[in-house]
Amino acid sequence: EIPRRLFGLARNIENGGSVTIVATCLINTGSRMDQLIFEEFKGTGNSELVLDRTLAEARIFPAIDIPASGTRKEAILYSDEHNHGLATLRRVLSSYSTRGAMESLFKLLTKYPDNAEFLESMSASQ
Repeated sequence: EIPRRLFGLARNIENGGSVTIVATCLINTGSRMDQLIFEEFKGTGNSELVLDRTLAEARIFPAIDIPASGTRKEAILYSDEHNHGLATLRRVLSSYSTRGAMESLFKLLTKYPDNAEFLESMSASQ
C-alpha cells in the first residue's frame, strides 16, 4: 500500500507537478519475497532498464539487456525517422543473444559520428 501511494504522489501535488523515482530491484536471488516485489512493480514505471549479469561478468559495459529494456512512450521522444530506425535496430538486435546484441551495437555505433546519423542510417536500411 505505501509504495503505491508514493508512486501516485505526483497526481496529488497542488498546481500539478511530477515526482521522479529511480529505483532498483534485485531479482533471481532465490527469495520469493524479492520476486513478489518485482512482479508487483514491473510495468508501473515509464522506463525500464534491465541489466544482464552475464554481460557484467564478461566485463561488457553497459551490461544492458536491450530487448528487455525500453520506455513506454518512446514514440514521442524521437522523430518519425528516428522511431523507424529504433524499430529496425530492436528487430535486428532481438535476433542475437544478449551478448551478441551488445557487441553488434558497439560495432555499429563506432561507424557513425552521432546517434542521429546512426538512427537515420537504421531507418534507411529498412
